[in-house]
Amino acid sequence: MSAEAFSRAGEPRSHPQRSGRELRPVAGVLKDGTPFFAPVGQVITDGELVVCHLCGRSFRSVVAHLAGHRWTKEQYCEAFGLERSQPLEGPETRKLRAAAFTARLMFEPAVREGSAAGRRRARTGDLTRDAAAAARGRPFPQQRRRKIQLARPATPSALARKAARDRADLRLAAVAGEAARQQGYPDIRAFVLARLECGASLAAVSREAGLHKDWLSRHLARVDAAAAEAARRRVPADPDDRWLPALRALGYPDVPTYLRERHLVQHRSVNAIAGEVGLSYQAVRSALHRHRLAAVAHAGKRHQARHRADAVAASMGYPTVAAYVASRRSGGWTWQAIATEAGQPESWLRRHAASPAQAARLSSRRLPG
Repeated sequence: MSAEAFSRAGEPRSHPQRSGRELRPVAGVLKDGTPFFAPVGQVITDGELVVCHLCGRSFRSVVAHLAGHRWTKEQYCEAFGLERSQPLEGPETRKLRAAAFTARLMFEPAVREGSAAGRRRARTGDLTRDAAAAARGRPFPQQRRRKIQLARPATPSALARKAARDRADLRLAAVAGEAARQQGYPDIRAFVLARLECGASLAAVSREAGLHKDWLSRHLARVDAAAAEAARRRVPADPDDRWLPALRALGYPDVPTYLRERHLVQHRSVNAIAGEVGLSYQAVRSALHRHRLAAVAHAGKRHQARHRADAVAASMGYPTVAAYVASRRSGGWTWQAIATEAGQPESWLRRHAASPAQAARLSSRRLPG
């Protein structure tokens, strides 16, 4: 990450020294009583030199100088609120180190192997994951907080917020108008009121217009307040009323008759029913509970499974698969021989030959195909 550096202006150096001899004033004291000579969370540069927080002198490389204080770079960065990737060297020193490393990368096999291993870890994402794990729970250093604060935009004014709201309202009005025109209505109010007269819910109207099911519930008041108020007043007192338009088109007189026929007789799933009538999964489940009808999970698959078992048992001349298997096993038949005769997998026959409790557990794990 790039360094956040502050240079002292007005003091050009024609011949930069290796280290500055003048001392800076004390900027503060750490919790353990150690004085420091540069602001916490900042790196102060003096031309090509970097100021040491611990002594206030300037050096080409503070990292090399820290050995004299018996500090490591990690301890230094943590104590003075610097990011661990923050360079503590002047720009010329970094260039010299980069050139020296390039030469080592060309002529030293160990350096090449280490660089290749690092690139592989970067490509696979291991380097990123390890860095994230190492940083987890570690607070942001002061330097990072200052950068975030500087990059954070100013709080928008009331005028800017109003302009943003106006742009959003225009966009919502355009979406609503286009949806109404595609349905053959002059505006969204006429479309919504016409559909509500037929007993449709706002969710159904939203789906019919090609929008998210909650779009009108969320945005109709901002697009057309009068239409939203009319929709609020037209909410049916009876939950079954919103089913009636779809049921009339399908030829059913009421909700219980429709649900009993579709779910219990034709074995259609709750999701299939919800898609047919244009309501949510939860609405169908609620209607089944309201009319005291048991919801069957995987109704279609379970019906097919029962039909398959009945067909196999009938082809063998037995009332059930369990009776057929019991008869063959009592005659000394192996499972492989029974499976060959019935033309069914052994696992399928074993499930149907189990006790009712065992069969229910096995069927819940995996329905037969």
